[in-house]
Amino acid sequence: MIYELKTYKATEGNFEALKKRFAEKTMSIFNRLGIEVTHCWDNLEEPGVFNYLVRFPNKDAEKAAWDAFANDEEWKAVKTESEKLSGPLLGSQSTIYLSSTDFSPNR
Repeated sequence: MIYELKTYKATEGNFEALKKRFAEKTMSIFNRLGIEVTHCWDNLEEPGVFNYLVRFPNKDAEKAAWDAFANDEEWKAVKTESEKLSGPLLGSQSTIYLSSTDFSPNR
């Protein structure tokens, strides 16, 4: 299993709009495309930042899912519509790739 810990930093003044888009639109698109979100967090040390964890059975599945997301017509429409009023919602993002250790209780 491959895990990705994603960090999303909103553009100035767009944190709530970014989280709303993620919760109301992006999550359902992820589900349809097989991108399994296991948990989401507000980052208590960095206002305007949230994190989420996704998992995939292997690297090929991960690549196929993200390629499908990038090319998904529903996602493109959602992104365009959500950015009409105040521009891009996502200022930056980063990913840490993880795999379970042999002694992890939840492998």
